[in-house]
Amino acid sequence: MEAKDYIVKRIDGDYAILSRIDDSTEDEILVARALLPDQIDEGCKLHWESLEYSIIE
Repeated sequence: MEAKDYIVKRIDGDYAILSRIDDSTEDEILVARALLPDQIDEGCKLHWESLEYSIIE
């Protein structure tokens, strides 16, 4: 699977709305917060690879 980078646009309860950093033409995605690192906040950058999200410093 291809690695992708996202930014957290919004947090809405138990879900986060993510947008691709490198491809603005892709739709935003809704991801359950349980699948994301605990420390996320709006504006946080995430790296997705091998079905796991990690925070980009």
